[in-house]
Amino acid sequence: MAAASPLSWNFSCSSQLKMGGTLHGESAFPTGNGSGLTILAQKKAKKTRKIILKEDVTELGKKGELLEVKAGFYRNFLLPLGKAQIVTPLLIKEMKIEEERIEAEKRRVKEEAEQLALVFQTVGAFKVKRKGGKGKQIFGSVTAQDLVDIIKAQLSRDVDKRIISLPEIRETGEYIAELKLHPEVTAQLRLNVYAN
Repeated sequence: MAAASPLSWNFSCSSQLKMGGTLHGESAFPTGNGSGLTILAQKKAKKTRKIILKEDVTELGKKGELLEVKAGFYRNFLLPLGKAQIVTPLLIKEMKIEEERIEAEKRRVKEEAEQLALVFQTVGAFKVKRKGGKGKQIFGSVTAQDLVDIIKAQLSRDVDKRIISLPEIRETGEYIAELKLHPEVTAQLRLNVYAN
C-alpha cells in the first residue's frame, strides 16, 4: 500500500461497501490515481454586521451612518448600550424619509434667513442717537445689544446679538453692520449714528 499524504484517505473496494458505497464497481467518492479523496482547507468566514448608528460613537461614526462592523463589537458593545441597530429594509426606508425631512427643514430655514436679509436691506439706515462729545466723538460706543434693541423696536423682530458683527463705533457717521443669519446668508445693515 502506498504512503498517503496527510490530507488524503485510501479506500478499498471492501471499505466502500462497509461505508455505504455503490455496487457494480462505481465509486462513491471521486478517486484519482492514488484512489484517495483530497480535502482543501477553507478560509475562515469573516463575521460582520451591517448597522446604523443611533448616536455618535467616537472613532466609529456619526448618528445615522451606515457601517459594517464585526459581529462581536456589535453584540458586546453597540447593542447593549443602544448605540446601533441592524440594518433592515424598513429601517433604510425610514432613514431616507428622515433625511428628506431634515433637508426640507434646512431649506426652509435658509429661505427664512434670505427673506429676513431682504427685509433688512430694504429698510434703509437705522438711526442711532448718542450723547455727543467734542467734534464727532460720542460718549460710549454702539454695541450689538444696542442694535438688537433698535431692530426689535423698529421691525418687531428678535435677533440674537451673537450673530451681529459691528465695527468699533465711537464717532458719529454711517457704518455697516453684518448679521450672519444662516451659514450661507449674511445681511448688511446701515447704521446712521448721530449726536443729540
